Amino acid sequence: MSSPVAYPVFRTTDPLLALRVARQLVAVGDQQYAEVTVDVELCTVPEVLRMGEALPDAWFRKEDVEDWARDPSDPTGLHGGVHAPELSSDPEFLASHLPLWASMECRAVDSVEEEFAALVGPNIGEIWWSSLIWPDVPDRGIPGEANNARVSLLFNCRTQSLDERSDDHTVLVHVRRGNRDGSEERHALWLAEQIGQSVIGPPQE
Repeated sequence: MSSPVAYPVFRTTDPLLALRVARQLVAVGDQQYAEVTVDVELCTVPEVLRMGEALPDAWFRKEDVEDWARDPSDPTGLHGGVHAPELSSDPEFLASHLPLWASMECRAVDSVEEEFAALVGPNIGEIWWSSLIWPDVPDRGIPGEANNARVSLLFNCRTQSLDERSDDHTVLVHVRRGNRDGSEERHALWLAEQIGQSVIGPPQE
């Protein structure tokens, strides 16, 4: 079974410019089956309340393995996820569970991206386009690809693990990981060239 590898192709301090470039990259692929997911880490109570009000269809969860181990019964529901309308607005409760993550998964392309990019602010977040189909490029020896054809936009972070804060935003293109013979980077480079960009850093797996 194949797996993807991601290459950074654009970086900027302007989140809306980053979104524009990411959308250009998405448009290189066939979007017939494409979906988009957004995810953001919220480290303060005001940010949780703001995001819950702005994105009433978001789900809030806690990414804390130690907390899961302490109480696997999940009395708060935050391990499995709590829908925004059901999330407590009690500041003391929210403060005791920070940071919280808010996400919306498997949405239609162009349905949430612009609103999310305007809302993410200083928080670490991600927009993730999946189920694309990269085109076949026979003259470059690049086969079409569906299973690993993705684009991601990282806000205030440069790595897919979303655990290293930065002051800029990075667009990554995802391609099929091959035999580490350079074909992955050639594919990523070709995709980046279609929107006037290039590979700007090492791969992320």
